[in-house]
Amino acid sequence: MVEFTLPKNSKIQKGKKFPAQDAKNVKTFNIYRWNPDDGANPSMDAFEIDLDKCGPMVLDALIKIKNEVDTTLTFRRSCREGICGSCAMNIDGTNTLACLKPIADVKGEVNINPLPHMPVIKDLVPDLSQAYAQYRSVEPWLQSDSPPPPDAERRQSKEERAVLDGMWECILCFCCTTSCPSYWWNGDRYLGPATLMAAYRWIADSRDERTGERLDALQDPFKLYRCHTIMNCTQTCPKGLNPGKAIAEIKTKILERQG
Repeated sequence: MVEFTLPKNSKIQKGKKFPAQDAKNVKTFNIYRWNPDDGANPSMDAFEIDLDKCGPMVLDALIKIKNEVDTTLTFRRSCREGICGSCAMNIDGTNTLACLKPIADVKGEVNINPLPHMPVIKDLVPDLSQAYAQYRSVEPWLQSDSPPPPDAERRQSKEERAVLDGMWECILCFCCTTSCPSYWWNGDRYLGPATLMAAYRWIADSRDERTGERLDALQDPFKLYRCHTIMNCTQTCPKGLNPGKAIAEIKTKILERQG
């Protein structure tokens, strides 16, 4: 179970209840609500949904609520296929994607909060500006001084390409980063699991020629070494990736380079 950040000097209050009408198969969704424009404290609104008239995923319920019950409910979503990472939120105490979380997996009422320990823009929408700025800081693109072969791609062997498996699949939902206590404590300086895995993806890429510079940039008491291998990141990743392993590989590369 992980906590989530409230706006400063505020507390969650019991909010409105929206009962289902003439429904037998009902499930309650308790949803975090906060509007920066109305001056009110955050609240948890309760929505009763007829599951016989709703899709199987938590995102289906959220869309149904927004379309049919309360149009002011605010959340991010896009692909509905676990590819874009937009609908990342805390569901039943775990960071995950609403489009991949079956309603049937939650026993009892469904509690939905924004990603933990991030400023909230409105309702279930966290401000990810800092996380994206940290991602940009590791320069997550191929860097090579050697010109590419004429009329050809930069080639890799199958073995070299296989090294990248388990990293390129990251969709930057930041479920891992916002579940990390080290990031909660030092998020302004610690880069976090998602960004560090993105950094290692290029360190490990046989086509990239800036490995030394990338490792030098990460050799910092806070950027990298605030990781204490708690492993919340790996446990919560909705894509089944292992950011903790990538962070350990970076540390190993730095040690090997130091001799």
